[in-house]
Amino acid sequence: MGTPADHLHAWLRDAHAMEEQAITMLTSQSARLENYPELKAQIDKHLQETRDQVAMLDRCLERTGGSSNIKDITGKFVAFGQGLSGLFVSDEVVKGSLASYTFEQMEIASYKILIAAAEYAGDQETKRVCEAILQQELAMAQWLDEHAATITRKFLERDQQGMTAKH
Repeated sequence: MGTPADHLHAWLRDAHAMEEQAITMLTSQSARLENYPELKAQIDKHLQETRDQVAMLDRCLERTGGSSNIKDITGKFVAFGQGLSGLFVSDEVVKGSLASYTFEQMEIASYKILIAAAEYAGDQETKRVCEAILQQELAMAQWLDEHAATITRKFLERDQQGMTAKH
């Protein structure tokens, strides 16, 4: 049985690993997007936000007394494999958008949990950081939701015309 602060710290490590995984996935996606400039721009914007989020989480972890190296390494390895998997599917952009939206929902839930835990543990700075990150994750999920149909139609149009459609 741990203290609320112990649980908060463990969940911050999980969030840090999750964001490191997101960086790997977003970098891989962005590098291959050629025919979807609006999606690429949004991914690149969120990639920078995610890098900033990692730095904010680093400060929270340092303040609460630890790091997240082992989980980060595992997360990066998994994300690398997921990034490579896009090379082998003909509808990479559609499946990538689906995976990104799903990942955003997991991040949103994680930050809501962290906010509640930080509040319970009396860690107002971590709560503030997680609230700021949550807003960025909500915005990215909303953008993906609003553009899913457009991305799908563009993929189908390009595919029907015999043009490169997958990325």
